[in-house]
Amino acid sequence: MATEKRVTAAALVIGNEILSGRTVDANLSYLGRRLNELGIQMREARVVADDEGAIVEAVNTLRSNYDYLFTTGGIGPTHDDISSACIAKAFGVSLVRHPDAERAIAEFTQANGRELTEARLKMADVADGASLIVNEVSAAPGFRIENVFVMAGIPKIMQAMFEAVADDLVGGAVMSSRTVTTFIPEGVLAPTLTTLQNEYADMDVGSYPFFEDGKPGVNVVLRGPEEAKLDEAVATLGERLDALGEDATRG
Repeated sequence: MATEKRVTAAALVIGNEILSGRTVDANLSYLGRRLNELGIQMREARVVADDEGAIVEAVNTLRSNYDYLFTTGGIGPTHDDISSACIAKAFGVSLVRHPDAERAIAEFTQANGRELTEARLKMADVADGASLIVNEVSAAPGFRIENVFVMAGIPKIMQAMFEAVADDLVGGAVMSSRTVTTFIPEGVLAPTLTTLQNEYADMDVGSYPFFEDGKPGVNVVLRGPEEAKLDEAVATLGERLDALGEDATRG
């Protein structure tokens, strides 16, 4: 059952292919949306290369700073899939072959008429002491160690892994949002938003500029755990926009 505490998370996207632009990450938006639905706020996301030092440093920093850390990518069968070994190193434990993971991979491989190679069995290696995250798509599991969830980079598989552990996550206050659209230029609007943020310090006030028919505008997004307070902040902002001579669309 969710509490009113704010529960936080970070995401660590691992892979040279993301940094090179060859692959477009699709996992962050999914994680951010699903975590928010569960009352967990994504507060930081990093993308790192397939580099042991970078992965270990990021894992240790993020798992210390947030309630949960979700990593994606780098747990496949190839030489550059080093995430599992790096997670083990970050925790100071050995990388071990999990018998249940090995069995699942062997059964899936046999059922699909493929050869059970050492490369495929590499995907059964997890940090010692970890529990497995079921993969209903392609059998090779992810794993969890303490507050770190290690998942695949392929979106369909990552999503299946996340849903397999979603019920185990303990959430807090669910963040709701309101959007106010105005055609006051952001530079003119900035002092008003600064004042509003100071007055409502327990919510996030974001400013997202756009152009429509060559005319500058701003979507102001307010996020917070209390519906009544959000509505109050929207009303306050609307009054100040009116004072600036601009009607706003409030959603």
